[in-house]
Amino acid sequence: MSEKLQVRRPVYPLIGLTASVIIIVTGLIRSSDASSLWFLGAMWLLFVFFGYWRACLAVIPAALVMSAVMSSVTYAISGDISSALASVCRISTLCTAVIPGLALSPIMLVRSFSGIKLPRMLTLGMMITLTFFPLLRCEVKQVHEAMKTRGAGSMIRPGIFYRAFLIPLIVRLVSISDTLSLSVETRGFTAQNFSVYKSVKPVAADYIFLIVVAAVAGLAVAL
Repeated sequence: MSEKLQVRRPVYPLIGLTASVIIIVTGLIRSSDASSLWFLGAMWLLFVFFGYWRACLAVIPAALVMSAVMSSVTYAISGDISSALASVCRISTLCTAVIPGLALSPIMLVRSFSGIKLPRMLTLGMMITLTFFPLLRCEVKQVHEAMKTRGAGSMIRPGIFYRAFLIPLIVRLVSISDTLSLSVETRGFTAQNFSVYKSVKPVAADYIFLIVVAAVAGLAVAL
């Protein structure tokens, strides 16, 4: 959920989650048929129309790499080109389904879940989890840069990886977790008697988005 991929007006989170489930189910059902690529192409065009073009471009490298690897392995094992094509369709389905999540800010997801009265501890834990992975990536980068600055050597060597990378990373993460727990406590996060600063509600465009996804999915299954 990088800030660079977020859109100004994303689809309502629960509707986006529902659309992702529909895409996954439909794509897996039609994965044995090359026509599923037409369905996924239609979904990509729909996402681009709703402003998700950055997220669409971001998943292309991962989709190409994973599709190439999985199709090669599948073909090497089965020797069947149709099975290899089916694996490409499955990977493309998963990469398409994650597009709404990539462009969604964690706070908007938490606000929408709070609006439907999900347990506070669940929404708070979800927000912390979603913000942890970008933080982890930054910490890994900083530790690696510190290693290069000190001339620690290559991480391929187990001793250097353990002493110069893994231990400093663990220490930094423990420190961050302590700071986070204090921050949650001092800002008054509680499991009861909470309010939502800015409510998130679906609008007409969100329902149109879901209707189009469901209609295209139904047409893909029917054909």
